[in-house]
Amino acid sequence: DVQLVESGGGSVQARGSLRLSCEFSGYTYSSACMGWFRQAPGKEREGIAAIDTRGRITIANSVKGRFSIAKDTNKNRLDLQMDSLNPEDTGVYYCAAGVLTMCTAFAIPSFANRGQGTQVTVS
Repeated sequence: DVQLVESGGGSVQARGSLRLSCEFSGYTYSSACMGWFRQAPGKEREGIAAIDTRGRITIANSVKGRFSIAKDTNKNRLDLQMDSLNPEDTGVYYCAAGVLTMCTAFAIPSFANRGQGTQVTVS
């Protein structure tokens, strides 16, 4: 079974930091485009960050300079470091994986393989 399990969400004050982790298993992740997307109440899903099989990274403009993504294949883990958080970053954050030639943050919300999400609240 394909499994992606997020952790690390929570409540934080503005300008604070959080680190989200996604543990993955049961998938050929060596050939996968992986990343994070988020969904805020009443808003569309937004791709945040993506990393392809060669380690190339794309970051959405809305979080560029504040968020970073890293993949540890030895630990089967995908991390999202979030700094300088603001209330507009509040939402449920998901990790996702798929096979796609153009691995970009924009594409991440379209992947069917995703975790259950973790809530991030910034006040």
